[in-house]
Amino acid sequence: MSGSGGDWAGRRLHFIGVGGAGMSGLALVCARLGATVTGSDRSDSSYMERLRQAGLEPTVGHDAANLPEGAEVVVSTAIGADNPELALARERGVEPIHRGALLAELCAEKRLIAIAGTHGKTTTTAMAVWALRAIGADPAFFVGGEVPGVGEDGEAANAGWGEGEWVVAEADESDGSFLELKPEIAVVTNVEMDHHTRWGSLAELHRAFERFTAPAAGVVLPVAAAVDAEGGSGADSLYERIAAGREVRRFSDVVPEEPAVSLAVPGRHNRANARAALAAIGLAGLDVAAAAAALASFPGVRRRLEVKGSRGGVRIYDDYAHHPTEVRAALSALRELEPEQLIAVFQPHLYSRTKALATEFGAALTLADELVVLDVYPAREEPVGELAGVSGLRVAQAAAERAGGRPVWWLPDAGTARRALVDRLGRADPGTVLVTIGAGDVFKLGESLIEEER
Repeated sequence: MSGSGGDWAGRRLHFIGVGGAGMSGLALVCARLGATVTGSDRSDSSYMERLRQAGLEPTVGHDAANLPEGAEVVVSTAIGADNPELALARERGVEPIHRGALLAELCAEKRLIAIAGTHGKTTTTAMAVWALRAIGADPAFFVGGEVPGVGEDGEAANAGWGEGEWVVAEADESDGSFLELKPEIAVVTNVEMDHHTRWGSLAELHRAFERFTAPAAGVVLPVAAAVDAEGGSGADSLYERIAAGREVRRFSDVVPEEPAVSLAVPGRHNRANARAALAAIGLAGLDVAAAAAALASFPGVRRRLEVKGSRGGVRIYDDYAHHPTEVRAALSALRELEPEQLIAVFQPHLYSRTKALATEFGAALTLADELVVLDVYPAREEPVGELAGVSGLRVAQAAAERAGGRPVWWLPDAGTARRALVDRLGRADPGTVLVTIGAGDVFKLGESLIEEER
């Protein structure tokens, strides 16, 4: 299949929030298919720079004047009703298109492998794309992160429109938008409660995953007891319901004859991600052994155990983990590197998640030898109403109760934390590893430590 069946060249699309990981990828592909694309975001980012490199001109800042006449408007869940561009569109009688609906429209033009799950979906999607490209399948793809080496120019990319028959898409449950997709092959990495303001209960979330997988002819599922031990009550019965009446691959049976999987990226969770990606490739009828060999050179995804640099003898990593299971997986992976000491700097993400999971975060973080906790990165939330009084201190207290005397620092703001860490790393043993953890802007703290040394 070479190109697109839709009349994209006749469309004008304006993306409000175009600088996000998912939205920027959609904008790039729509432009690649011939649509006229504009967009805006409240701040600049690496994704905005990638749009500029592709010849687009996104605007920094939201203003009604940004909206072209006659444009369709694409929004994400993060865009509020008071956004001036969205308000003007509605005044003009233009009903916005949710990013999930646009992703589904694009994915309908090829055979779809959709990869969902509470944890690991970005890396699993990236691994599938990397392996498929290596074996010549040339897929289209949409990944919720930047993957080095998969762009048309060999640079990092989060989306592309290959000439092959398959499209690989990360399927997001956070806002329910994955229910728009109609996958031929559906991958479920695991299922846990994470987005507490969207899903009222684990049972409701399970029903959503059943609906997501319903159109698929084949599904890839984990071994429930091994993957969902943390809070995944009912996972076994969920996976049994999903499996009924369709072709199924478990992570543990990747092939006919299982190839060895050797990875440059550490961690048991990444080995599970790789098996999930290979199982999907097997269901697609493609060469699993060649795909497994290709994963030996997979470089990882930015902000997923990404090596940022060093300060003296301290190696500095960054990870996007924002759920206790993800924190535990990241720290366990770094333990495989046998560091002299492991220092974790954690920034909780969202007041609602911090309130619900502070105790679990504290327990997960005790895999580090020393811990710094920052205040909550609020994203789209405010600490009002039921969230009043919630702060990162809850996580620091929970960790201190379980740390067995290991140091736990409560350093609410990044400036204070940086000053303390400059001193602490100056006294660190060679072979120490520091990792910044969180879905907010904590990575900037690690980068500032590296930049000062240069």
